[in-house]
Amino acid sequence: MNLLLKYACGLGLICSCSILCGSQPDTDIGTSNRVNELQLPDSYGKMQSVGQLRGTEITVFAFIGTECPLAKLYGPRLQTLAQRFSTSGVRFLGVASNVQDSLTEVTNYANRAGITFPVLMDTEQTLAELLKATRTPEIVVLDASGKIAYRGRVDDQYAISVAKLKPAREDLAEALQSLVDGTQPKVSQTTAVGCFIGRKRSVTPHGEITYSKHIAPIFNSRCLECHRTDQIAPFPLESFADTAGWGATIAEVIREERMPPWNANPEVGHFRNDVRLTADEKRLILTWIENGCPEGDPKDLPPAPTFAKGWRMAEPDLVIHVREKPFDVPATGVVEYQYFEVDPGFTEDKYVVATEARPGNPAVVHHIIAFLKVPGQKDVSLGKMLIGYAPGTSPLIFPEGSAMRIPAGSKILFEMHYTPNGVAQSDHSYVGLKFTDASSVRNEVVGLEAVNPKFKIPANAESHTVTAKERFQEEITLLSLTPHMHLRGKAFRYDAVYPDGTTETLLDVPKYDFNWQLRYEFAEPKVMPKGTVVTCTAIFDNSSSNANNPDPAKEVTWGQQSWEEMMIGFFTGVRTVEKPAAESETGAGGGE
Repeated sequence: MNLLLKYACGLGLICSCSILCGSQPDTDIGTSNRVNELQLPDSYGKMQSVGQLRGTEITVFAFIGTECPLAKLYGPRLQTLAQRFSTSGVRFLGVASNVQDSLTEVTNYANRAGITFPVLMDTEQTLAELLKATRTPEIVVLDASGKIAYRGRVDDQYAISVAKLKPAREDLAEALQSLVDGTQPKVSQTTAVGCFIGRKRSVTPHGEITYSKHIAPIFNSRCLECHRTDQIAPFPLESFADTAGWGATIAEVIREERMPPWNANPEVGHFRNDVRLTADEKRLILTWIENGCPEGDPKDLPPAPTFAKGWRMAEPDLVIHVREKPFDVPATGVVEYQYFEVDPGFTEDKYVVATEARPGNPAVVHHIIAFLKVPGQKDVSLGKMLIGYAPGTSPLIFPEGSAMRIPAGSKILFEMHYTPNGVAQSDHSYVGLKFTDASSVRNEVVGLEAVNPKFKIPANAESHTVTAKERFQEEITLLSLTPHMHLRGKAFRYDAVYPDGTTETLLDVPKYDFNWQLRYEFAEPKVMPKGTVVTCTAIFDNSSSNANNPDPAKEVTWGQQSWEEMMIGFFTGVRTVEKPAAESETGAGGGE
């Protein structure tokens, strides 16, 4: 299964993009008085008077969660703002209200984020209930008189599947500056984004559907590939204790079909790596949550799944790192796509029977694509795809007698997508290759692409269409398809026209997501007879309605970085050796 967000991973924890709200926040002074009366322990276990901590200053209550990806990213930001306004009569107080967050975990979170302001333990959700907080991170600002002056997000940099280079709106900072200047904030309420606060169960656990008997098997098969310790998902789901507090968030992402991540139209094609939950699985999980998440008898638990700690393919003959030294990933912000070219020194053709891309640090590697740059290649695309990785993807292991030929003199270009998670760290990813002799190869695995580098996406275009075609000069048996676009990608489709005139849609991705570079593997290999033409149709959204859009006012053309665009429809297939593979055609549509 492919993961989580990072920026939008895990269980897809990041809610829909923030919007400005027209309503005013609750300004009841009585709420402030009740808040002042609270006595709560801080993250060191010492009881604190909320009223004394607040004093008469403007107070920022920042609701945080130790495992929520947005809370991790915004922790350092909150500390920066606390320092910025420290001499202006503004006091920051962190609030840890999740039932699943221990004192140790909260202390570690604060230390990693560099937070020096007090963090209060609110595991009974008393403060969260008084201030009507629902998410992490969520901000509630009380002015010096005790009225709620601002409620909502920190800024608009991050949201579901959204990670901007910088925020366009700094809502919290703007609200605080207005209060410091003696005026009310122009925007007093926004929609908070992030994970639901893990609350005490509102109902007594009941019903026949239990974690041990019904839910654990689903999580084991659908979620644990990513939701386990030291993997890219923000929190584990390896035990009943791990699920505590996540019920509301799990229900939300299932209902919105954000998790498990799968962007293809379920009415088109059958793919062996389809990770969608079945209707029955959804029903079981949602009913279990509505019934208060009963644990059941631990004796009913299925065996814990095992995951390969090393290679999932046969031991490779050659391991190639993406670069000589590890790459440093910052704690926060956005890391643009990184490209590293490696010359493996092949002096003769190599025949690959298995290949696997492995992240050196799964917690921050969102995807890897290794391209082959063959001698004499025109600099139109990044090259033929050798192997890709996203959380949960499998190695490529070809059938007996089949291999992928790497021509002598070829180089490997790595495209790396890193996702900061609140802690600065490094990565040293790599790929493994298993070879065979040319004499044993009966069928060649080929990497093909329909590519169009000549497009121009107009400024503010909401639905701009670009097409490319692949005409097969011989019979090719397709194994998988991989669409590739960047931040403005909106939809992608592969349509085949067979020699007899019949047509078929091979893959339809109506909601393309830049954060999930998925390889769609056919459940049964798909034969493309000689003369078949496959048209790839890409639709781009360069308008302001695309929350990921770096700049709707600019025309966009081909380029490797995420603020530029690409249009590639990758194919992986098998053909008989010693025959030409295919020739490509490109075409640009356009318009909105």
